[in-house]
Amino acid sequence: MTIRTKRLRRLVGARTSRSAQPKVVALGGGMGLSASLAALRRITGDLTAVVTVADDGGSSGRLRDELGVLPPGDLRKALAALCGDDDWGQTWARVIQHRFISEGELHGHAVGNVLIVALWEQLGDHVKALDLVGRLLGAHGRVLPMSAVPLELQAYVRGHDPARPDEVSTVAGQATVALTRGEVQSVHLVPHDPPAVPEAVEAVRDADWVVLGPGSWFSSVIPHLLVPDLLQALTETKARRVLSLNLAPQPGETDGFSPQRHLEVLARHAPKLAFDVVLADEAAVPDQSSLCDAAKRLGGTVELAPVAATDGAPKHDPELLAAAYDRIFRMHGRIGPWR
Repeated sequence: MTIRTKRLRRLVGARTSRSAQPKVVALGGGMGLSASLAALRRITGDLTAVVTVADDGGSSGRLRDELGVLPPGDLRKALAALCGDDDWGQTWARVIQHRFISEGELHGHAVGNVLIVALWEQLGDHVKALDLVGRLLGAHGRVLPMSAVPLELQAYVRGHDPARPDEVSTVAGQATVALTRGEVQSVHLVPHDPPAVPEAVEAVRDADWVVLGPGSWFSSVIPHLLVPDLLQALTETKARRVLSLNLAPQPGETDGFSPQRHLEVLARHAPKLAFDVVLADEAAVPDQSSLCDAAKRLGGTVELAPVAATDGAPKHDPELLAAAYDRIFRMHGRIGPWR
């Protein structure tokens, strides 16, 4: 256990002794959500992940096509991120992330994907099955899908075909959108008005803090805003809202995007949604004034903090990100005890 982890745990323990911990809901998908969850589980014991279900690539896509189920991959990654740092948690995190290597049909499938789908078939209930996996893993939080139906992500992309750089075409599938060589203009879901999982809506409405991002902007972050009941809950909740930015543009999906442009495209998809805080790494913000202006248009302020891994890789350090979230919760939170 590092010195920073010990310091964070002492801080959380002191807060817990004084009052209940804040209820936090984190929304997203993929590695971005995993980074946020790995940080948030260090500072609160009341944590819920709401995960996108539009993935159509890899093991998830194969299981989705063959069995007609929700893609389990991003749900699995969220569960792994919520595993503790003890031997039990880290062992199970490795197990569910393990992928089979073979020359047969199992090649590339993740153990956790197969386990989740098996429990869905056994229990006939997405939420109960994920709760059961969470208990098995000793997960420090709950994982919920944003919708109970498999969704297809579609995007309007300018220049998807390099031979027609000015043509706007429709690109279907999360994996294809994420790797497009064109410029994504907007995204939508099929079906267009998917039902939200009621437990996810309830969690957002009952939260003290809601965290959106980081993650693939068009394929993991914005899709949550395209589920009508979930967007309504995000708009109407009394929780404070944090928008957590990426450390760098994503090749293909957001090539050339400035931090403020991420805010602008999000606002186009959900113009009524406001945020209290926009969190960014100072080294990833070349124009702080423009980002502050964009955040102000969303109703919020910018918090700059060192949250990147110190090895130079464009990934978040869970302990630094935890420290940043904790500072935001304390400095921008309610006055007095939680609840």
